[in-house]
Order: sequence, then C-alpha cells, then structure tokens
Amino acid sequence: MSRLVPILALPALLFATATAAAEGKTLQQTADREALRNAIEEVLARPPLNDARVGVQIASLDTGEVVYASHADDLLNPASNVKLFTSAAALARLGPEYRYQTEFLTDAPIKDGKVRVLYVRGKGDPTITTERLYNMVSELAHTGLKEVHDIVIDDTWFDDDRVPPGYDQEDSDRAYMAPPGAVSLNWNAVGIFVRAGEKPGDPAVVEIDPPSEFFVVESSLTTTGQRRSRLDVRSEPLGDKQRVRVTGTITLGRASWVGWKKIDNPPMYFGYTLKALLQQRGVKVRGRVKLGQVAPDARLLYLHQSDTLDLVLKKLNKDSQNFIAEQLLKTLAAEVKGPPGTTQKGVEVVEEFLAQDVGIARGTYVMKNGSGLNDTNRFSPAQTTKLLCYMAKQIPMMPEYLSTLGIAGKDGTVRRRFEGTDAVGRLRAKTGTLENVSALSGYVVGVGGERFVFSIMVNDYDRRAGSVIKGLDAMGAAVAAVGGSEGPTRAVAEALTDDVRPGSLDEARARIRTYLLVGRQADKRNIAFLRTAWRNEKDPAVRVVVAESLYRSDPQDYLAARALLDSFSATPEVYGRLRQVAKDLEIDVPGVSSVIDLAAEGNPDALAHLVDLAKATGGDEGAQKELAEALADVSRTAPTELLVTLRRTPPADREAAIALLARGFVAAADPEHPFWAALKRAMGAVDGELSAFARQMETTLSKKIAEARAPALPAETSANAESAPASASSPLDPPVADTRPGG
Repeated sequence: MSRLVPILALPALLFATATAAAEGKTLQQTADREALRNAIEEVLARPPLNDARVGVQIASLDTGEVVYASHADDLLNPASNVKLFTSAAALARLGPEYRYQTEFLTDAPIKDGKVRVLYVRGKGDPTITTERLYNMVSELAHTGLKEVHDIVIDDTWFDDDRVPPGYDQEDSDRAYMAPPGAVSLNWNAVGIFVRAGEKPGDPAVVEIDPPSEFFVVESSLTTTGQRRSRLDVRSEPLGDKQRVRVTGTITLGRASWVGWKKIDNPPMYFGYTLKALLQQRGVKVRGRVKLGQVAPDARLLYLHQSDTLDLVLKKLNKDSQNFIAEQLLKTLAAEVKGPPGTTQKGVEVVEEFLAQDVGIARGTYVMKNGSGLNDTNRFSPAQTTKLLCYMAKQIPMMPEYLSTLGIAGKDGTVRRRFEGTDAVGRLRAKTGTLENVSALSGYVVGVGGERFVFSIMVNDYDRRAGSVIKGLDAMGAAVAAVGGSEGPTRAVAEALTDDVRPGSLDEARARIRTYLLVGRQADKRNIAFLRTAWRNEKDPAVRVVVAESLYRSDPQDYLAARALLDSFSATPEVYGRLRQVAKDLEIDVPGVSSVIDLAAEGNPDALAHLVDLAKATGGDEGAQKELAEALADVSRTAPTELLVTLRRTPPADREAAIALLARGFVAAADPEHPFWAALKRAMGAVDGELSAFARQMETTLSKKIAEARAPALPAETSANAESAPASASSPLDPPVADTRPGG
C-alpha cells in the first residue's frame, strides 16, 4: 500500500508542477511586457519622435492581446504601408495562383509568313520587361511569322486615366511616378545612359534602353574638364512618342550616368519596342504602330502568361513598387467588377474585402490609390495590425503574404536595417517613406518564441529621415528581443547609441585617403567590405567617406544613398573636418558632390543637407561659390522639392541658403530657369500657407539677386537697383525689367 501513495499523488503533483510552470511563464511574460512598454516609451520620448505625430500598436499573435498602443486609432499617412492592404485584397480576391495574360492575335491565318495586322491585347501584366518581350517575339517567330503590316495595341482592359489620385500632387518625370496601363513594359520607365566623349568639348553619348522609334532624343550635353557634371535629363510626352531632353555637361573620365524616367504613353511604348524587337528577330514590320481594339474574328497566335501572383507581390512589397500597386488596383477592378479597370472600382474592391473579410468598416479610413504615394491616404496603426492579424490566420494565403515582406537584414527595403540586432531574420515588414512620413508594419518573432504583429507610423517630423528610421528600428529590435536574456531595454539602448567619436586628424586623413581610392574604383565587389567598414567606423568624418565610397560603388542602391545621407552632416565634427582634410589633400570636400547629385534628383534629406551647408560654409569664398552653383543646378532639376525644403528650414538658415541661391542664379544667367516656373505655380497654390511662402520667397530672392548683382554693376545702375522695388528685380536683367516667365 505504501507504494501506491506516490502513484495516487502523481496527478496532483503534475498539476501543481504545471501550475507553477504556467505561473512562472505568466510572471516572465508580464515582466517582458513591462520591459517592452518601457523600451518603446523611451524611444518615443526622444527627439525627433517626441515632437512628431506617432501612432504605434503591437499585438501578440499567440494571445491576441494588444501589448502596447499609443495613438493607435489616429488616422495617419501610412505611405507605402498602403501596399499591405492592396496586396492582401489581391491575394483574397484573385488567389496566389492568378496569372496575367497577354494575347497576340492576327486578323487572318499566317500565309507565306505574312499577316496584315498583329494585335496585342494586354490585361495589366506589370512584370513584362524587354527581356521577356524578346522571348515573346521569339515565340511569335517560331509560329512562322515573317512579315507584319500594322501592329495594333488594345489597351482597353483598363481605362485610359494615367494619373492615379495622389500622383497629381507631384509634377515629376521620375520613375516612381510611372503611369498604369493594360499594356505596359519595364514598369513604364525607360533607362537613360549617358557617358562623356573622348575629350572636353565633344558631344556626350546618350543611349536609350530599350531603343525604338518611340523616343525622340534631343541632347546638347557636352564633355567638360570641370570637376563636377551638371546634367539635366528630362522625359516628356511628344504626341504618340516620348521626348528625352539631355542638357548640361558631363565630366571627362566620370563613370557613366544612369537614370530611369517615366514614360507617358504605355501602349505606344510597348508597341514601338515590339516593332524594334520583331525587326531585330528578322520579322519585317511594313506599316504603323497604333492603338485600337482587337477585331471580333481575330485569331489567337500566342498567349503569354506572367508568373503567379504570389511572385508578383514579392516584387511589390519587398521593393515597394508603386507601379505594380496601381496595376493591381485596376486589375482587381477589371476582374471583380468588369472592364475597364479603374482606380475607383479597384478601391471599392479593397473596401469590400476590408469590410466583409477583415472587419474594418468603410468610412473609418481613407484610401484613394494602391501605392500610398503622396498625401492621399489615411489608415491607423490599429487598422493595420488588424489586417496583419487577419492575414496571419488565413492558411491558404498566409505563407504567400508573409513571403512578400522584406526580411530584416536580409532583403527588400529592410535588407540594410536592423544590423546587429535580434530582429535580423526574425522581423518581416513593409516600409513606408514620404516627405516627413515614415512607417514600418509587419510581423516579428521574439527571441522567446512569441509571435507579434506591429504597426508604427510617424508623420510631421522636422528632422532628417535617418533619425526617425533609427527610432523605428529601435522599436522593432525591442519587440524582437522579447523573451531574451538581455531584453528590449538593452536592444533599445544599443540601437540608439551613437558610438562615433572624432579621432586625430592625422589618422582620419590616412583612412580617408584609403577609402577614397576604394570609392574611385566604383566596383560592386567592394560593397561587402565597405558595408562592414561603415558599420564599424567610429570617426564620423571617415564614416562619411566610407558611405560615399559605398554609394559610388552602386549609385542605384537606395540603401547606399541612405547610408551616405545618414552619415553626412554640416557640423564642425563632420563637414568642418572634411574641409580641413580636403584642403590638406588638395581634393574636393568628400561627400559634398554626392549629396549634391542626390539633391538634384529631389532627395529630401540631400536637399536639407545642402541647405544646411549654406550656413556652415562660413566665410570660405571658394566653398560658398561652389555651393551657390550647386543650389542653382539643383533648383533646375528639383525646383519644387527645393522650395518645399526651404519652406521647412528655420528662417536664419533659409536666409543663408537663399543668398547663395541668388548668387547661383546670377552666375547661371538663365531667364528661363525652371525654378521661376515652380515658384509661380506655388504662388497660385490652393494651400494658402504655401502661396504666402512662395510670395515671400519671390520677394526675398529678388532682393538677394539685386544685392548679388550690385558689386558687378556700374555705380549708377547699382544705386537704381537699391531704390527699385524688390518684387520688380529680375535675376538676370536690369532691375526695371522683369523677364521671368509669367511675370
């Protein structure tokens, strides 16, 4: 009987043990939650997040509880986090196995290798590239096709509205503004390759990829021996074709400049490229490329199918591709509600999905486009986490949805973020970036194994994006550290600590010389080495040079540019020391030229750095002259963006920048400078504050131009300039005659 006592007591013992374990787990979980809340609060209490509008929500997928929330129900601009909603609706309504189809048809059977009309009917495939189109042409050639008279492009699966809501807020030819179209190619953007001639004065070489009759290239670009190139590349509609204008100078010996610009007529772009590739493949095209509809009795010659939707969505979310998002929205419209697909009908499909499936009621958010571009959409962090929680429970869709998100430290737009934290490999998220908007939402598995969803949205911050991104990453790293021995507090401390300190100038000079040599090689094989060096470098001035070398090794890498902009500053510790080293080595100040290049592309952080430099140049005449020329050049290619930057700059810094901008305008001597047109548009803006600022800017700039011109004018003319009204001062002509466009 004595042996039976332990056996009979075993269930109670096991229950007590399990209860103790559960209580221990609960206590540990409570401690983890408290540590996470404290860590998040610490991040939010620091600038610049403490002065911004920030919404945060973190929830446990395992327990369903909201672990942390702050202003989680506030409707904020989510930027590209809108793509989470677009892609979820696409998976739900189209299915992960959905494929786009592009049909090639003829008006009659091929006879002696000839057809009168080759039709192309597209249904919105966003993945067709030049290479894929060439493969389609090969398939057509294998059908026996040898001669075509006309090529007719049927673009009617979508409507012909090329400007989604929000896109109209920005007058730009940049590739991320590419229009949607049922028949599209290369994300409706074109590659422009520019390289210098053999000697100063020679015309530069301008090449278009893919080349075709669709493009009319007008170039006055010349080769120069000057130390900095001054390129202005523009893409604009020209009837059924596209004009590419290239002006300015390119420095002899400089690496080729490569840029992508949007095109404005997707079906004709596709059609002319198809014609060129057919001819390249040996198929003659005798007639025209034109728009039209497929004849009712047309015969299918070849059917091209895209990759499955789950693979398309990886390109959408990992690379944050605006074009794919807008194509998807119109695809949803056409497939669910019938052609032609429109943006409005696509939004309705997403709204129905959110209301019927996810439980997010219509009218509680604002969705106008599929990409999140510009100031058009409003969602809350709570709504975003609700969507993420819903998708996590959908077994048929969850693997595909999760796989579309960037993996921290591994790929996508977060491949260079979270390095050295527990979030690497554990966090999958969608980024969002606009002017004064940063967002990050997704999934993360804590070190202890608990699964979380999170959404963080930051609006209206007044500092560089880099400091905001650092705060977002610190919060993501804190969630990933839950359940670990060091916990969220340590993760935040490490993420926010700037372990950089100036070393001796002699040592910095030696290391800068080395990294400059590496950067001049412009070799992508050096990227891994430079990434490691940038991550471990403690001297802030040297860190800028490493980052610039990284950027020069791959100018098309957004994250390399991000590293440079995060490292650069106009402070004495960085810019001041770089100027001294440049003087000692008899070179240009490292970092500045690349910042100017990025500013000329409209990068907001680069523009802010450029404006900061105006005050930091002090009394250095050489630096001021260079910066004056740079501001005039940048205002040529990014006039609206520069105006926005100046508006957000503190008055004292703005005045210094405007004075140098005026000097640059006087030196440029260009009465048709694009900045004046941008300023005039801003003066007539609906936004009263913007209009008022533009008018003030016009007055101040005119006055500064008169002051900049005065030393070079005869005494009598100079006196007249001082007595003339500031608003009547022309930057290029005598003060009494205003020749700026529009007055």
